[in-house]
Amino acid sequence: MSKKRSGGGLSPTQQAAKFLGVSVLAGAVMAGIALPAAGALGLAAKGSVESFDELPTNLKTPPLSQRTTILDSEGGTIATVYSRDRTVVDLKNISPYMQKAIVAIEDSRFYQHGAVDLKGVLRALNKNAQSGGVSQGASTLTQQLVKNVAVEEAGDDPTKVAEATQQTIGRKIRELKYAIQLEEELGKKKILENYLNITFFGQQAYGVEAASQRYFSTHAKNLNLEQSALLAGIVQSPSRYDPVNDEAEATKRRNTVLQRMAEVGDVSQAEADKAKEQPLGLKVSKPKNGCITAVKGAGFFCDYVREVFLTDPVFGKTKEARAKVWNQGGLTIKTTMDPQAQKSAQKSIKEHVYQKDDVATAATIVQPGTGKILAMGQSRPYGINNKKNETTLNLSVNAAMGGGAGYQPGSTFKPIVAAAAIEGGMPATKQFSSPYKMDYPSPVQLCDGKIWNEKGVELTNENTSEVGPYAMKEATAKSVNTYYVQLISDIGVCPVTEMAAKMGVQRADGDKLQQRPSIALGTQEVSPLTMANAYATFASRGMYCTPVAIESITQRVGEKSKSLQVPKSTCSRAMSETTADTVNTLLKGVVEDGTGTQAGLGSRPSAGKTGTTDERFAAWFVGYTPNMAGAVWVGDPAHKRKMQQISIGGVWHEKVFGGDTPGPIWRDMMSGALEGKDAPSFNLVNIPDPPKEKDDGDGNDDGDSRGNDNGGNDNGGNNGGDDGNTTFPTPTFSIPENFIQGTSNGNGNGGGGGRG
Repeated sequence: MSKKRSGGGLSPTQQAAKFLGVSVLAGAVMAGIALPAAGALGLAAKGSVESFDELPTNLKTPPLSQRTTILDSEGGTIATVYSRDRTVVDLKNISPYMQKAIVAIEDSRFYQHGAVDLKGVLRALNKNAQSGGVSQGASTLTQQLVKNVAVEEAGDDPTKVAEATQQTIGRKIRELKYAIQLEEELGKKKILENYLNITFFGQQAYGVEAASQRYFSTHAKNLNLEQSALLAGIVQSPSRYDPVNDEAEATKRRNTVLQRMAEVGDVSQAEADKAKEQPLGLKVSKPKNGCITAVKGAGFFCDYVREVFLTDPVFGKTKEARAKVWNQGGLTIKTTMDPQAQKSAQKSIKEHVYQKDDVATAATIVQPGTGKILAMGQSRPYGINNKKNETTLNLSVNAAMGGGAGYQPGSTFKPIVAAAAIEGGMPATKQFSSPYKMDYPSPVQLCDGKIWNEKGVELTNENTSEVGPYAMKEATAKSVNTYYVQLISDIGVCPVTEMAAKMGVQRADGDKLQQRPSIALGTQEVSPLTMANAYATFASRGMYCTPVAIESITQRVGEKSKSLQVPKSTCSRAMSETTADTVNTLLKGVVEDGTGTQAGLGSRPSAGKTGTTDERFAAWFVGYTPNMAGAVWVGDPAHKRKMQQISIGGVWHEKVFGGDTPGPIWRDMMSGALEGKDAPSFNLVNIPDPPKEKDDGDGNDDGDSRGNDNGGNDNGGNNGGDDGNTTFPTPTFSIPENFIQGTSNGNGNGGGGGRG
């Protein structure tokens, strides 16, 4: 006789017959009776489930998914995240009332029967036959545990969940065999413990400990009689008996459990009646899950940690494997976040840029020499309410790690150009004519031997008073655009992109840095984390370390804990100590008497660079001390609002500069982060000022102090240099429309980058 599967239009009587057949089969197995290959149920018939005897004997019991706790570097909790909110507890830490309540209502003969309760089967069969349907089940706690394990194994895959819960004879047979196995191997107490830890109690709570916290804000070991009865009653239908949304229905169900406990002798009738009169006594704790619950404004750092876990191969060879471990949870992740630095960063951000402002700010601090990310924050908080300027877009990181397409760094890129030049042998005393305005020089050497040889676009300095000649020290302090364009034309683009790569600088969108002379003015979009970590290379005297956010991870699996391998920072020398020391000397001058004076840290040695892009779409300050490096960006993430005629943090600006808005944010952030910490000095080098050139007053001096060759034509042929023998070709070309890369609509002054 062939077997029809569930859902094939069987009558209640046929369903009951199948139910009885499975039960008899289970009883036969328990009695040690060998069944023929093709019995009454046709188990070996073509298209049917495999033979009972051929089923695997080892039930794959996955570790129960639990909450993951993310900690700061001092062990304080940042946030709790989970796929399923669960905390596994031992049976001794579960109230005896709770143990008795769940047994009384779900399987009152639990301690008398084996894996299957034949009396219960017959009782259910009789009830179902009388009702003409399936009004009563007969699954034991052990069988329910087996089904819950299958659901747990299915995870969040809806197809696998459906397979784990489908009402078929095949599933029931597997369930029975695995239940027998569990009874033999675990024993009653362990089965009860596992059941109470795996069961869903509604309101996102898996397991009795999470349920106790959710409904009563207490631990499972402290549950009283009426609380235990309420939780036990929820299990049958968490949505129907949800006490938060339907108190009356939940109360009726609780009282049913109490009465059943009295009937089986767990409590007296008087105790049950007294408990029935009590109110539900809910003390609900709202579900607290995810990075939105992070303290100290660390939601974005929390999110970055999650992204690291899901993308780094150290946690699994495939994306699916890593996601499975993350969703499994039970992790305690100790991170690199310094609570003092994080608190200071958020405090400074909040004081200088309001959540409601048209523009936003993002700030990141890293530790030189280790790559440890110490702080990460922004003015638009972690959330999904756009009306309140909330966002889940991490403005501090690259697109692949939950960020956006990045922002043009402007003049904060100039020190990388300087480092490339100095590393290549150019002295920091090098002078260029640096006129107020000029065309991009040509030809310019690129990598792979190619030459950039176009013409067209004119650029200027920020102020008309910025006219050379300048040497590197003064040009860096004043952020002179034309100096740095002449510098990159001298050394070529390739040394700059190579130096940037050594310092970990990459475009936020994941593309390679494009070889354009305009890179000197910071026209290619990067993230604050990238810039903070790049400048940390200067602070550590030329050693670049890849950024890291995780110190250690402990994973709990069952009753045991184990340590997981975590990503380690990889450090490499990006430049010589002498080059780094020279750049440090240059950038120290920026905060002492250059464009970054408002970012100075007083007596504590510091260095840094301002940056403001063309048309004021973004403003930056990136700076460092020998023991911390930080980047602050201010702008409109959508790249629509120019920072002109604008109020930011209650302060009106005609025009925003890197020194007057990001600079003070950086100053206050770093001051608090460094409070109480050592104040080491830089290893400075002597960079002599160039001798003043005499002007004969005729306006026709080759290489005069204003760089005006041949009667003041700043686009003339031989612009004066520091030693009288530096020459530049006459820029008589036009640069094509796509010469300048970036999101700015402007095509002058670097097309979006380069102002100080």
